[in-house]
Amino acid sequence: MMDLKTYGYTEVEEIPEGLLPGRVTELRRERFTVVTERGEVTAVLKGAFYYSMETHVDIPCVGDFVLLHYNESGDSLIVKVLPRRSKFSRADYSGHAAGYAKTVREQVVATNFDYVFILSSLNWDFNVTRIMRYLTQARQSSAQPVVILTKADLVEDYSLPLAEVTQSIPNVAVHAICSQTGLGLNELAHYLMPGKTVVFLGMSGVGKSSLLNALMEQDVMKVQAIREVDSRGRHTTTHRQLFMLPSGTMVIDTPGMRELGLFDADEGIRASFTDVEEWFQKCRFRDCRHQAEPGCAVLVALADGSLPLERWDQYAAQQHENKYVQDKTSYLIDKRARNKMNTMWSKQTKKNGGWKK
Repeated sequence: MMDLKTYGYTEVEEIPEGLLPGRVTELRRERFTVVTERGEVTAVLKGAFYYSMETHVDIPCVGDFVLLHYNESGDSLIVKVLPRRSKFSRADYSGHAAGYAKTVREQVVATNFDYVFILSSLNWDFNVTRIMRYLTQARQSSAQPVVILTKADLVEDYSLPLAEVTQSIPNVAVHAICSQTGLGLNELAHYLMPGKTVVFLGMSGVGKSSLLNALMEQDVMKVQAIREVDSRGRHTTTHRQLFMLPSGTMVIDTPGMRELGLFDADEGIRASFTDVEEWFQKCRFRDCRHQAEPGCAVLVALADGSLPLERWDQYAAQQHENKYVQDKTSYLIDKRARNKMNTMWSKQTKKNGGWKK
């Protein structure tokens, strides 16, 4: 019998008779790999999950704890997702750029983790603004963010980009590492404790697979070379998967994401820009829009340099995107509700014999 507690399971509710708890470790197409006390099983979803748009049922994700009907001779059946203590979500624009999307929905990337490792490579594609976008959504997840600057061997002095990131995002741990030489890996030891779960986030080519291989002490992921022209990588990880490290720590590896759409990120933005929002309390008017109002503390701070313009622009950009997603999502929810109400009304009308003249 396998002890599911080693995979971070705690009994959050009484398990109904006939159901078995487990943790989702992999998703390929419509089949889930789930670790249970009876070992690893393959599972599919109960039919009710496919109506989740209407019933608001959580679709299982890698990292989720689930209840299933165990089948020793075939696919088991997932019937319920247990409450999540953390999750990382992004806005899914259904294949369109943010400004032209017809639909916006939440895409849950990973769940039930303790740390978010935001990986960024110290090559030509190094971008602090992108790191900050990941940080906002990581803070929204309820887990602790950690910034990992990979490929430290590519720069003569990695202390310079390290200082740049530290200054841009204070109060967040930042580590520079090299997975090939082992530089800085010892600094990660206090995060990698038994029973803890870490999720890797970052673009393709930042070294997620190399770091995972180094921590696993074996090559479990294929590593591809990045393009020398622009330092951008090819997709190595094609699906989400949970790995158990020799230390007893679990790592959720995710495919690289070039565009990270913010989703429901109010708290994350507030936590990432406390230095910006503290100026709002000093404005003369509570409903100040910080555009041309008299007594606006933000405008004064921008004018005298107390609030860097770049910092304000980053804040404004994230707020604008977050509002767009919220407005779009609210519109779609209202539209679905109206359509559902119209359908019910139409059925009721037909049942009663239609319009009476």
